[in-house]
Amino acid sequence: MTEENLNPIVYSKNVIEFVTVANEYCGFVETAGSHTTRSFLDKVQKILPLLYLKTSVLPKIESYEEMGLEKFVTEVDYSFLQQKIMNLLGQYDDFQEVFDPDMQFSDAPLTASISECLADVFQDLKDFLMSYRTGDELVMEEALWICQDNFRNFWGQRLVNCLRAIHSLVYSDLDLDDQVTGRKTDEEEGDGESSKPDWLNQLFNNQED
Repeated sequence: MTEENLNPIVYSKNVIEFVTVANEYCGFVETAGSHTTRSFLDKVQKILPLLYLKTSVLPKIESYEEMGLEKFVTEVDYSFLQQKIMNLLGQYDDFQEVFDPDMQFSDAPLTASISECLADVFQDLKDFLMSYRTGDELVMEEALWICQDNFRNFWGQRLVNCLRAIHSLVYSDLDLDDQVTGRKTDEEEGDGESSKPDWLNQLFNNQED
């Protein structure tokens, strides 16, 4: 396919930059078990604002409503990643939520979880990336529209909510690595092939090649 025949939307500069940042985010959170709490939060604090920016400047496109796209991140995949991040953050995972619609009906403060917010962002981005990699331009466009729509209605708010909590932790005087979480790093757990979802095993195998 010549450059002139490339889809002007899915191969546009803003989309390619979004794909790059989304891929970096997914690749990083997948390795949560190999980082210290401090180093993990330092990295996430920097990539989340960039991810928000790159998503907000994506070109507007229309949806092909008749096209149902495959979902690649299963509940098992989601739970595996969320648990990995939760174990890493330990006592610092929960934060007080201020943008929950149910807050007006609650007499007590509502809490949210950094690990759940990060896993929510990951789920939509990973599904998008896997569809984008098919090379089918109709699938790529629809995946982009779904990702944008979910950003507007769901994970964009989740991103900024947990960024507030991460900011507070990063700039606190807490020794974030001095905590008892009961976690083991990926190295201490061994290769863990039997516990990783299939797409994670494939990812790690490709990196080793």
